[in-house]
Amino acid sequence: MYVIGERINGMFENVKRAIRHKDAKVIQDLAKRQLAAGAVALDVNVGPAAADAQGAMLWLAESIRAVTDAALSIDTARWEVMSAVVPKIPGEKILNSSKADPQIASQYVGLAAEHKAGLIGLTIDAAGVPGNVEKRVELGVQIITIAMEGGLPMEKLFIDPIILPVNVAAQNPTHCMQAIAQLKLFADPPPHLLIGLSNVSQRCRERGLINRTYLAMAMAHGLDAAIMDPLDEELMSTAITADLLGEKMIYCDSYLEAARHR
Repeated sequence: MYVIGERINGMFENVKRAIRHKDAKVIQDLAKRQLAAGAVALDVNVGPAAADAQGAMLWLAESIRAVTDAALSIDTARWEVMSAVVPKIPGEKILNSSKADPQIASQYVGLAAEHKAGLIGLTIDAAGVPGNVEKRVELGVQIITIAMEGGLPMEKLFIDPIILPVNVAAQNPTHCMQAIAQLKLFADPPPHLLIGLSNVSQRCRERGLINRTYLAMAMAHGLDAAIMDPLDEELMSTAITADLLGEKMIYCDSYLEAARHR
């Protein structure tokens, strides 16, 4: 499982304060703790913490780069911010994210290919989040085709079928799992299939249980990447165990400890 740690996000109060006060130690501590817990990459999102999103994003990246060279998921919905900061951030990067509209997707694929970066493509177009499996698959294939034509390797592409909270869209979790299973078949090698896991339980009472259960179910359908909280030990244990049962690792009695220290 390719885990992208979600905790460096200006929506969290401690991160918001750190951005406003330029407290790099808070950001660096979050980066190191998430990687130690099993994250492979780190999502970096300014959120509402700063009016100067470009400057804040560069400061966050610089602070993190002082302690790790792990991949950074540059999380912004604004093209002007993405296109300005990606060339200035050293090391491995993932652009998070592009919609499926051909003109938008082509821009993002071009930027990702130019900088040898990854790209998260959302199965969203001008009409919004699809209400069925078929449209999700259609938009996912559209992104895959644009990536291939733009020279972006499939191992650099992440397709996100858009998980919504189960308390407002009861069919959505099933639709996403079905789309994941189908999208795995449209390229060889296939792109990564990714979700923003915590969205499925937003404003639900049993958030941890819902997240853990859905992660295991989605992995059984082919999910191999997630933006999630690696500091949730039970959630990470679920991901490791699902990898074990999906023949991604060899069993030993201490498989959890072995996975966390590899």
